[in-house]
Amino acid sequence: MPAPRIKSPRLLVAESGADREGHGLKRTMGLFQLICFGVGAIVGTGIFVGLSDSVAQAGPAVVVSFVLAALTCVFTAFSFAELGGAIPVSGSSYSFAYAGLGESTAFLVGWCLLLEYGVSISAVAVGWSQYVNELLHSLTGLQLPAALSAGPGDGGVINLPAVIVIAMASALLVRGVRESAGATAAMAAVKLVILLAFCAIGYSAFKDGNLTPFSPAGLGGIGAGTTAAFFSYIGFDAITTAGEEAKNPRRHIPVAILVCMGIVTLLYCAVALAAIGAIGGDQVAGRPAALSFVVNEVTGSAVGGGVIAFGAVVAIASVVLAVMYGQTRILMSMSRDGLIPRVFEKVSPKTSTPVAGTLIVGVVFALPAAFASLDAVMNLCTIGTLAIMAVVNVTVLALRRREPGLDRSFRVPLYPVAPLLGIGFCLYLMWETGWRTWIQFAVFLAAGLAVYALYGRRHSTLAGAVPAGEVTPAGAEREPQAV
Repeated sequence: MPAPRIKSPRLLVAESGADREGHGLKRTMGLFQLICFGVGAIVGTGIFVGLSDSVAQAGPAVVVSFVLAALTCVFTAFSFAELGGAIPVSGSSYSFAYAGLGESTAFLVGWCLLLEYGVSISAVAVGWSQYVNELLHSLTGLQLPAALSAGPGDGGVINLPAVIVIAMASALLVRGVRESAGATAAMAAVKLVILLAFCAIGYSAFKDGNLTPFSPAGLGGIGAGTTAAFFSYIGFDAITTAGEEAKNPRRHIPVAILVCMGIVTLLYCAVALAAIGAIGGDQVAGRPAALSFVVNEVTGSAVGGGVIAFGAVVAIASVVLAVMYGQTRILMSMSRDGLIPRVFEKVSPKTSTPVAGTLIVGVVFALPAAFASLDAVMNLCTIGTLAIMAVVNVTVLALRRREPGLDRSFRVPLYPVAPLLGIGFCLYLMWETGWRTWIQFAVFLAAGLAVYALYGRRHSTLAGAVPAGEVTPAGAEREPQAV
């Protein structure tokens, strides 16, 4: 059996400065922009739309579910912070796996990232459509017809608002990262203010009795709620995709990841307690646009709910923007390595952005948002994301062993306990998705292996460069040969 093709971290960093045409990305994002970018990528559909699903599973104990989901992410966030500071490239977990576990594993991680980001962007766009209707209703008393605001699986023809928000994000990303970062920062500020205002309203009507029974479905409900709540945290890893556009990535990426996780966890727990304490878990569970409903019930007016709907529209749009940014940068890294077609690596000399790749991503992700019902693949998205996070934790262990002298601006605390706990939490939540999801995931991975065998391995820039094993900067002084 041939040894895996492994790229050293130093080679990954050396190769990441520019694409093959010589037009590089610009370093324009500081720490504040990275934090806003992280908050923009995380806070959105999960809390504005998905809260009701988590409450339906766990009841008031959804707060515990949010904490458990956060713990899963925090241990992995430590690993992302170490790797993001040591290997500041756009490929994120794909590039980390390339350095630690080899090309085939890295390709499967990239394959799973397509699922994670693709499904999450489409699902977020569908959630945006729901709140656009809620906002229109609060402002004008009218709503978009079902034919234009839902796909065929949900009783409509096309989800036009979902397509529009993806198109707007694509257009902004094409213009440049400075413009995208500025818009993300502004939208992050708006949604934080809106959610804090929601907490103030919810706690003004807080009743202790609404928290009992605290865990109506027991530990099983908390576990199921944790799996549902986990979707609310998807996106923090997108910070590491800015490795080639951050001003000081080795220092700022680890800090931005940890600050974002702290802000988001406290915010989610506060919002969940405010919503349930105000009107009770039964009223929140399974209700679309739940936060607007809570405010309407507490204030007795549709005005407050309209304000929340406006905040949700802004918040969810920022998630689409941030996650699409991350997806295009990961595809750019995979293309640079030859594992997918070269069109994704081309960077415009005028805008310093991967224009063609961004437009392709926008079109591909708009189709399921417009026409498909995504409920059936949400668990598949979750298990794929958890698998990526487990691989990142394994990569930290592998690189600590193989590259002890690697320049690490941040080190995982309580090593090796923290990454091992991260792996354990990920495996637990993967188990909670159910056997049907495992079968779907196995089929999905098999398809990825087939694509890698038929295209990726043969077109890899490492094909023919060395017989097998680790590729080092010294060994890469020869021009890589593409097959």
